[in-house]
Amino acid sequence: MSTSTGQVLEFILGEETYCVSIDYVTEIVDINELTAVPNSPPHVKGVMNLRGKTTTIVDPVVVFGIEEECDPSRIIVFDSDLVETDIAVGWLVDQVKQVVRVDEETIDRSPAQDEQAIRGVIKQEGGGFVIWVDPGAVHS
Repeated sequence: MSTSTGQVLEFILGEETYCVSIDYVTEIVDINELTAVPNSPPHVKGVMNLRGKTTTIVDPVVVFGIEEECDPSRIIVFDSDLVETDIAVGWLVDQVKQVVRVDEETIDRSPAQDEQAIRGVIKQEGGGFVIWVDPGAVHS
């Protein structure tokens, strides 16, 4: 009998699949016009008006040091209360795949022991892996 740990939203960055707990996600939107913010950190790509709220758009490729070519087309918007920020935050992603249920036996600890933003690695049936990231740790 499996122990369910919840649902995750899978998304693509470059050639890898990542996921976040669906509890953090408020919505998924297409990329609209971003306004660059002078002197912002390199991972902040700009801000956008999302339903009357200024939302900071972050590039997780920069945050995680991903070196492969990425082509973002969607933004995952997070619940600011759960990621513990005073601002609305969204991540640029290449593609949103699906919401899936994860079970405890499919999760391995992250090989990056000092990296709090990586919750673990999920084994897929086909032999691949999904990297489970914690947006709360990224933005804390």
